[in-house]
Order: sequence, then C-alpha cells, then structure tokens
Amino acid sequence: MWTDLNRPPLNADNLRAALVRGDDDSDTRKFWSRLDVVQETGSTNADLLARAATSDCDRHVLLAEFQGSGRGRHSRAWVSPPQAQIAVSALLTMPGMRVQDMGWLPLLTGVAVVDALRATAKVPAELKWPNDVLIDGRKVAGILAEVSATAPDPAVVVGIGLNVSLTREELPVEHATSLVLEGAEVSDRDTLVRAVLRAIADRWQQWHDANWDVTELAAAYRERCGTLGQRVRAELPGGRELIGIATDVDAEGRVVIAPDGQPGTVAVAAGDITHLRPVRTE
Repeated sequence: MWTDLNRPPLNADNLRAALVRGDDDSDTRKFWSRLDVVQETGSTNADLLARAATSDCDRHVLLAEFQGSGRGRHSRAWVSPPQAQIAVSALLTMPGMRVQDMGWLPLLTGVAVVDALRATAKVPAELKWPNDVLIDGRKVAGILAEVSATAPDPAVVVGIGLNVSLTREELPVEHATSLVLEGAEVSDRDTLVRAVLRAIADRWQQWHDANWDVTELAAAYRERCGTLGQRVRAELPGGRELIGIATDVDAEGRVVIAPDGQPGTVAVAAGDITHLRPVRTE
C-alpha cells in the first residue's frame, strides 16, 4: 500500500509552455519538440523506443505519473508510488557523432541532473560512476540510456528516475533516499522537471557545438563525480573483482582504477561492471 500523501499531478500544459513552446521567449527553452505526460505505463524508455521505430520523435519527452516496470542498469527494478518521483525519458539524436561516443550521453545526463538539483533543490548531489546521482552516499536518481538507432545518426533514449517525495518506508532499498528526506528546498515536481530538462538541453547544445568533443564534458563530469579518489571494489562478470583507487574517468567514459598492490591502472567500461562499490575503511 502506498502512503496517502499530498502529491499533486504534473501540469502538462505548463510544462509544454515552458519547455516546448518557449512562452518566455528564451531560445534555450525551445529545445524540446514534444512533451507528453501519461498516468501510467510500464516503462517510459520502452514506450519512446517503440515510437522511435515508427516515427520521427527526436527531442520527444515522455513523463509518467506511475511506472510499473521501470528499469535501471542490468534490468534492476525502479518502482515508486504514484506521483512521488519523476519518471522521464527523452529521445536525442546526435547528428555526425561517432557511434563509440554514444556512451557519453548518460554521463552528460548525470551532470545535468546534479547541476539541476544543486541549483534548484539546494542539495549536495554528486555522481557515482557511471551515472547514479547520490546525496550523502544515498541514491536519489538513476539514469538508463538505451540505443534507438546507430545510423544514419546515433539516437538514444535516456531515462531518469528521480525520487522526490518518497518516505523512508516507501524507499525500495536501504541505500536510497528522496529529495524530501534530504531536506530539499524545492520538491515541486513541475519546477524540478523544468530544471532537469533545461540542464540537459544546455549540456547537449554545448556538446553539439563542440562537434561532440568530450574534453569539456569529461572535465565537468570529473568535477561532480564523488567516486574519484575513493577505494572501490569493481564486481565483474564471472565472480571476478578488482579493488583499488578510482583515479580518473577517461575520454571513453571508463573508470580508471589503480589496483591494490599492482603497478599501473585498469580502465573498466560500464558494461563490464556488475557493481562498483566503495570499500569502507575502519
């Protein structure tokens, strides 16, 4: 049973006015081409992927008040009470981008979410590599990117699940949190949606204008990544693990680890890691 709390619905008309029509006459507010809000769906990512297969829906945003089959990395469940989180997906096409650089889009999204939460909700959000958003070590948002097309231009659906008003009893796991639990100054979901989508648009435009060069984006990511400098355990497929200091995120978006007791470093891609956890020191 979900807790009975005052959780107002998203205002789709106001969101379209701000983010699609650009009623405030700011060019950066006209980045998105379409925005839909549905009461319930299985997965906003899956819905957009299906639409992309039959129509041109670049820069299309889809939000759901309740997501019954939300997914994270490795198909982990991401479920929340109705209207207690922001479940949003967006389709973005990157004309002229190399396919091998597509993996930077979820990292860019993580940077944008951190910036939006710091500026709007006034919480000390940071990134856990590759793209979890944490507040004081607890997960407040997850990001999942799925490839829609690789040709003629790469296209990716990127989804965000952001816990807004969940109570302690409603959290799916102990290491999760919500903006309300963290004392955020702003928990109005319309305001947060506008902040997050504007931050994504601004970051995407900067990356596009740099001809998809990742230098500036990678620097911004490193500045917001709390994983760097930590001693971590990378759990790899087949029961293998790698323990050491996370020293960097390279130009391919891989985490670079200096293994304990071994010379040199090892770069590991997100797809090659089952879990990356901090190693607690007593």
